[in-house]
Parts: sequence; C-alpha cells; structure tokens
Amino acid sequence: MLKEFRDFAMKGNVLDMAIGIVIGASFGKIITSFVGDILMPPLGMLLGKVDFSNIFIDLSRQGFASLADAKAAGAATVNIGLFVNTVIDFLIVAFALFLVVRTINRAKAVAAKPVKEEPAAPTTKECPYCLSAIPIKAVRCPHCTSELSVR
Repeated sequence: MLKEFRDFAMKGNVLDMAIGIVIGASFGKIITSFVGDILMPPLGMLLGKVDFSNIFIDLSRQGFASLADAKAAGAATVNIGLFVNTVIDFLIVAFALFLVVRTINRAKAVAAKPVKEEPAAPTTKECPYCLSAIPIKAVRCPHCTSELSVR
C-alpha cells in the first residue's frame, strides 16, 4: 500500500497540482499585500483620505473609532472595507489568471497550426490519346500503346 501511495504521489499531475497550489497561495499573498499596502492607500487618498480597511458598520451601536477597537471590545461589525479589499484581490488574481490562460491558449493555437507542406511532385501524367494515368517518364502509353512526346 505504501508503494502504491508513493506511485500516486509521484505522478506528474499530482506534483504539478501541488506546485501550482503552493505558488498560487504565495501569489495570493503577494496580491493581498499589493492591494492592501500599495493600491488602496493612494486610492483612499484620492477619495478623501479614506482608509478602506477601517470602513465598517458597528452593529452594537457603541460608536467605536476604528475596526481594531470594535474587534478588541468584541462588538459585532460588518467589515465593508475589508470586503472591498478582498474583492479587489480577487479581481486582480482573476485578471492575472485570465492573462496566463489566454497566453497559453494562444501558444497552443500557434503550435497547433498545420504546417503548409509543398504539394508532392506529380508521379503520373495523362495520356493525350486515351486519357489514362501513366507514369510521368513513360514514352509510350501502356493502355493504348501510343507514342508520347517527351516533355
């Protein structure tokens, strides 16, 4: 059973999938950092110094100054800003994957194009008298025995 599991785990598809999951998780962290640390601060500045990660609805109506304060007090909140950040994360990852898949599909399409082959030189010609197909080098038709001019 151990050998069977090892054979399964070492198949190319399983290894490729595992590598893809690890790289995907790392890519997700990079995108989350990009959105939270690079993209959202300037966007917040453009929208009037809004910190998206601090946009929330306090369901307890106690009037907390920040999301961190509300969470520390254990208050129920609807975290709108964090949701917006997550949606932007998703859109960036989805767009990046779209670009990768589109590039791969284009590469496959280029590779799948049939190579135009030169037509093979003819090996037969038509007898002008009986219209039978005869070898190209024939000087006499084997069907009607007519003498043919050599061209």
